[in-house]
Amino acid sequence: MKKSAAVFFATGFEEIEALTAVDLLRRAGIETVCVSIDNEKRVTGSHNITVEMDAGLDRLDFGLYDILICPGGMPGTKNLEACEWLTKNIRASYENGKYIAAICAAPGIFAHMGLLQGRKACIYPGMEDELYQNGAAVCADSKVMKSGTIITSRGLGTAIPFALEIVAALLGQEKADALARSIVYTED
Repeated sequence: MKKSAAVFFATGFEEIEALTAVDLLRRAGIETVCVSIDNEKRVTGSHNITVEMDAGLDRLDFGLYDILICPGGMPGTKNLEACEWLTKNIRASYENGKYIAAICAAPGIFAHMGLLQGRKACIYPGMEDELYQNGAAVCADSKVMKSGTIITSRGLGTAIPFALEIVAALLGQEKADALARSIVYTED
C-alpha cells in the first residue's frame, strides 16, 4: 500500500524545512500533499517565498495520511499551533498510532499538547525549555530524534536528516539510505 504524508503550511513557515520534506518524500514515492491551514491557494514563508498548495485544511481527510508534518519558522509555528482543527487532528492521528513529525520550533506544538511527556525530543537551539517544561527529555545534540511515532528535529540545517528519518519510518532504512545516496547526502 502506498504511503502518504501531509505537510502543513502557515504564513511564515520555514521554506527549507517544509520543501525539503516535500521534495525528499516525493522522491521516495510517498504521496505528499502541501496543505494550507487557512485554505489559501498560496502561502508565503518567513523569507518571502510563496509556495502553491495542493489542498486546503477544510478539504483534508486526515485519516488518509500515514504522517502529519509541521515545519518550523516564525510566525509559521505559532500560526500552526493556533489552528485548533490542525492540533485536534494531530492528536487524533497520534492516538491512532500514526506518525507525527515537527522540525525547528514546531516540536513545541507537540510539547504544549502533552504529546512529548516522557519522550526524547529535539527542538531549535535555545528553545529547549519548551520541551523541559512539558515533560520531554531533550536531546540537544541530536539532529533528529524518533521516539515511538513522533519524529522531531532541530532546524533548517537538519532538514535532510529529518526527511530521511521520515522516509525510514514509513518505507524502511534501506529505502532512506538509497535516497540519501541518490542525493549525494553523507553524514560526514
